[in-house]
Amino acid sequence: MNFDVVTLFPEMFESPFAGSIIGKAVSKGLVQITAHYLRDWAEGRHQVTDDPPYGGGDGMVMKPEPICRAIASLKEQRPGAKVLLMSPQGKPFDQQQAQQLSQQENLIFLCGRYEGFDERVRSYVDAEYTIGDFVLTGGELPAMVMIDAVARLLPGVLGNQGSAEADSFSDGLLEHPHYTRPAEFEGQRVPEVLLSGNHARIAAWRRSQQLLRTLQRRPDLLENVQLTDDDLLELERLRETHRHIQIKTNG
Repeated sequence: MNFDVVTLFPEMFESPFAGSIIGKAVSKGLVQITAHYLRDWAEGRHQVTDDPPYGGGDGMVMKPEPICRAIASLKEQRPGAKVLLMSPQGKPFDQQQAQQLSQQENLIFLCGRYEGFDERVRSYVDAEYTIGDFVLTGGELPAMVMIDAVARLLPGVLGNQGSAEADSFSDGLLEHPHYTRPAEFEGQRVPEVLLSGNHARIAAWRRSQQLLRTLQRRPDLLENVQLTDDDLLELERLRETHRHIQIKTNG
């Protein structure tokens, strides 16, 4: 899969993807991540990429010409590529969006700076994304987050593809707790069910823990997730059993 990034700071992408799992995926040729310098598509001796806004106001606005030239050039190299604009005004990026984007062969990320892009750039874009309700100095960090989230879903990137399938949010719920050796650490023991060897009991415990953790930490997720009849019965039992636990809300 090809990830092309248009940015004023291509050097920012060198270190984050040089090591760990994504770095290995790049070495294996499973993914290609290329950061392109926006000024390469700017004209004039100074290769200007921004200008003051019409109507006045603080800050500078990124000009449409270099961005649109970059899009045209990259789409010529990557036919069918989806163009993604990093913007605080975009749709919230989540695990479901990552799964959808992982089905693409080519993605082009546009990273803004200053006061953002000239509005006319949006007509050349397939989708806009934000990674949260906050503002950063540029779109580079959101692009890195999205690339990491999408790349790890590709076949062969993770050592065990089941790891991605069991992640938090993959089925709409938070992930269950994990334990490893030693069986006891500073007075805290691993739940006995995980030591039982009974795979059916372990699966049931993990599902129950998913429901409980989601109920406690992100109850809003339960409004949209598809639950089985057994899930609903277990959820009612958990609500009754853990009434004393403070449930986190968005209020």
